[in-house]
Amino acid sequence: MHWIILLIAGLFEISWAVGLKYSHGFTQLIPSVITIVCMIASFYFLALALKSLPLGTAYAIWTGIGTLGTVIFGIILFKEPVTAVRLLCILLILSGITGLKLITH
Repeated sequence: MHWIILLIAGLFEISWAVGLKYSHGFTQLIPSVITIVCMIASFYFLALALKSLPLGTAYAIWTGIGTLGTVIFGIILFKEPVTAVRLLCILLILSGITGLKLITH
């Protein structure tokens, strides 16, 4: 169950990062409010996951999920470049997340 909670925290991490882009430096009210709510939710679910997961593992996976998601949404929503090196880096982050998950009970 703690892994699902960590995944939820990571999804909120992605949401607030994307929302931050739409908030235009907190000058747009609705995207700014959504961003702040997602930030709070992300930290809340991370805190719940930390009750039963090691700090280093949980934090690395949480930021990894956020990184992967924001890169993917950046490509889809904001037409950020897709290069072989960028894809390789995404795969390396994904393999790191998977490795940490596999070695943590």
